[in-house]
Amino acid sequence: MKIKSIAILAITLLIISCSTTISTTNKEYKITKASQFKSHCNLNEWFLEKDTLIGHGVPMHWGVMESKKRLPKNYEIVFKVNMTEGSLFEVMLNIDKEKYIRTYLYQIDQNIVIGDGIYFKNDNSYGKRGGKTLFRKPMELENNKWYSVKIKVLNNQLFFTVDDKTLECSLEKSSLNQKGKLGFITNGEVKITDLKIKHHSKLN
Repeated sequence: MKIKSIAILAITLLIISCSTTISTTNKEYKITKASQFKSHCNLNEWFLEKDTLIGHGVPMHWGVMESKKRLPKNYEIVFKVNMTEGSLFEVMLNIDKEKYIRTYLYQIDQNIVIGDGIYFKNDNSYGKRGGKTLFRKPMELENNKWYSVKIKVLNNQLFFTVDDKTLECSLEKSSLNQKGKLGFITNGEVKITDLKIKHHSKLN
């Protein structure tokens, strides 16, 4: 029985390490150990403290984290976020060839936003990170408050929900990336807990 359990664990780890997408055998990825998370992501200005992912940035140098593997074609990302400092927290979706989808919370404008973004890894200059707004919805946002975030991509339709506010758009109609990696950006300090990435395999 013990040998069988070890064999199952070995196969599971092999599937995770060889897969080109962020997924596991049970189609759901969670933060567990710091060492495992580091093997999946380029953390840069981010680190894992117990079960909390923490990012640090400043207005002139955003704190960026990027996954090493691609997101599945259809996926769901859920987590809780607290912007303890700064005005911007952004989830980078489908990062590919310096382009990505912007889904973010922006305190200055008091909006949640979907946008068309660009990201040059080694360039913090104006116009090399961020991008234009496509859709927005007013929402009261403040520091030191926890928000529940749910992002779902199903058949090229994007749903971005923060608490009870939802934005929706078609990736194809908005000419947005339909594949790529995951990332996070902050211009202050952000804390993330209960992060789960679910792979909707039956829709692929």
